[in-house]
Amino acid sequence: MGAYNIAKSKLKLEFEMSNLGTLSYFLGIEFAMTDERTLMHQRNYIVDVLERFNMLECNPTSTFVETSHTLCKKNPEDQSIDLTLYRKMIGSLRYICNSRHDLAYGVGFVSRHMEHHKHSHMQVVKRILRYLKISMNYGVMFPANKGRELSTIYGYTYAD
Repeated sequence: MGAYNIAKSKLKLEFEMSNLGTLSYFLGIEFAMTDERTLMHQRNYIVDVLERFNMLECNPTSTFVETSHTLCKKNPEDQSIDLTLYRKMIGSLRYICNSRHDLAYGVGFVSRHMEHHKHSHMQVVKRILRYLKISMNYGVMFPANKGRELSTIYGYTYAD
């Protein structure tokens, strides 16, 4: 009996469970499995986000943040934007970071400005969405074990 079956039988003792087969979709995250790999991605969710914010027909860009770009909290010349829309966009982008770790820096960059949101901040958010248009098939790939040594996934966090 493999480790998977042992864990499953122990969970069945504590919880009411049913086997729904191979995982393919869970909470907006899709899983494409082959003999060599498992790809975790959010292509359909990204399409939904682009549609929701009217960016599905946008011009794509190959980078999600300009390296020399800075955002000011208080720029009197910059006009204010809709706070609710900005927060919805940021929330959607933060969820996409579950399978797109490459976006973490850019999304964190614009998340810092939730209270002081201006037109220039929205332009950076829209650039990230334009990048998603060209890279919506990207995700996280996990190698398959195929009877070899088990893969180990390490995660790090800083919680003070």
